[in-house]
Amino acid sequence: MVDGQDKPLYSYKLYIAGKDVDGEGWVYTVSSRSLLEDVFTSVSLKRALEQNDHDEEAAAHPYVVGRCAVAGDSGIDLATESAAAAAAAWAAVPLERRMRVGSRFREELARREEELIGLLVAEGHPVKLARWELSCLTQVYSEESLDWYRQRMHTEFRHGGRRLIVRRQPDGVVAFNPPQNAPAPSAALSVLALMAGNAVVVRAPRSIALSTMFVVRELIAPLLVEAGAPPGVLNAVCSNPGQTVNRWLESPLIHDIFYIGGSQEGLRLQEKCVARGKKPILELAGNDGIIVWKDADVVKAAEAICESFYGSGQICMVPNYVVVHPEAAEALIAEVAAQAAAVRPGYPEDEEVLLSPVRRSERFFALLRQALDLGGELVTGGRRIELDGTPSDTGVFLEPTVVRVNGLTGARQYDIVREETFFPLLPIVVPEPETDDELLDSLIDFVNANQYGLRNSLWSRSSSVVDAFVQRVVNGGLLKVNDSHIGFLPYLPSHGGTGLTGGVFGEANYPMLKTSHIQGVSIAHDVSPRDAVFGS
Repeated sequence: MVDGQDKPLYSYKLYIAGKDVDGEGWVYTVSSRSLLEDVFTSVSLKRALEQNDHDEEAAAHPYVVGRCAVAGDSGIDLATESAAAAAAAWAAVPLERRMRVGSRFREELARREEELIGLLVAEGHPVKLARWELSCLTQVYSEESLDWYRQRMHTEFRHGGRRLIVRRQPDGVVAFNPPQNAPAPSAALSVLALMAGNAVVVRAPRSIALSTMFVVRELIAPLLVEAGAPPGVLNAVCSNPGQTVNRWLESPLIHDIFYIGGSQEGLRLQEKCVARGKKPILELAGNDGIIVWKDADVVKAAEAICESFYGSGQICMVPNYVVVHPEAAEALIAEVAAQAAAVRPGYPEDEEVLLSPVRRSERFFALLRQALDLGGELVTGGRRIELDGTPSDTGVFLEPTVVRVNGLTGARQYDIVREETFFPLLPIVVPEPETDDELLDSLIDFVNANQYGLRNSLWSRSSSVVDAFVQRVVNGGLLKVNDSHIGFLPYLPSHGGTGLTGGVFGEANYPMLKTSHIQGVSIAHDVSPRDAVFGS
């Protein structure tokens, strides 16, 4: 509630050392629906409030959802110092007590699910996409997953009169830099770092801060109070990305920087972190592939392929290219085209809507033009569209677009095949005819040669084909077979990948383990040191 207003309004100051702290001004959130209904009024309201946050009439407008205080250098540094001051005391708390924060977070997420979905929708996430995002977090914090993390964090053995312990110790202070496309679900990963025994600082992106601050302030912070955590274990600031990351890099108090964003920026950050003795934890771009064999269930495979259009493709883990066996190509392409045609734009609260507005669509058309110039065939889509799906030169949505690429050999000449596009733009590659044995080798080589490495999928009923992929595909952090490409599952690594997805240290990982390090302990009883030297 903003002072003097009758209308409830989400309002978050900086959260530092367990207290709400004033910032240096405010950023306001207006509903994404309002930007589609009346962009001039929405932008004017936002600008007026950020220039004069005492404008009570503007704050009471139904388009206005909430506000977040903005941190300057002093606020960013204070959050870091508060985390550093609390880190040692929190690390000393027993693992089991810290683990309960994860269980409680899952419970609170379920209890306040609709409220959080409402904020995500207000920020522009189609409600169907928002529900998927929260379902992913439910798996990350499922009891099965938490039990698995716990086993990795502390395991004991008996050997030759010794108690041997393999355990993971917290890194110290972990700084989280969530992306603009999904900041709140990404900020929720900070609970994993907290369970590992770290203190954390979360940056809420200025352009889309509200849901992130809600997750930190409303869901996580009360659980830490409940667990008896010292103030300062959790801190959150809304701030500029470059300013914040640079201060984190220069601070000797920050140990890990958890960065989610583009590959070029992330790899540059990796170099700076290593030069300063910090651990870079990178979740960068993905260029995920789906391979469809000749015996695949075409309808279900097409369902997984059309996950490419969730949020207009502006998600790193959606499928980015498809390679289909020539014998299944015509049936698959027809089915994908039919399902893609049913994907539509609309207001984000509509349960049937999957598409989000796309900014800077010039790049989309440049990529499409290059693909067609190289010989690609437009199957469906390729136009701007309005809210109701009508083609328009000024539409803020893009049609789900499918391009057929003939030939595997030169497929990576196409930027839409080689790179992550972040658009609803999907190439389907049809290889040259080969024997099945030769084609299987070619497809596995093609997947393994991808510069990126987030997820890969296979659709086939053949046990020998499935076995070949399972045994020989080494690229990527996750391999899904005859399943949703984007769905999360318990036990399996939730994040990370190889190549341009995870940097030079890239691998599939659990963020709880990635923000900690292994320590071996031997506690001997009645052992001769002289004998022990020789392994007795």
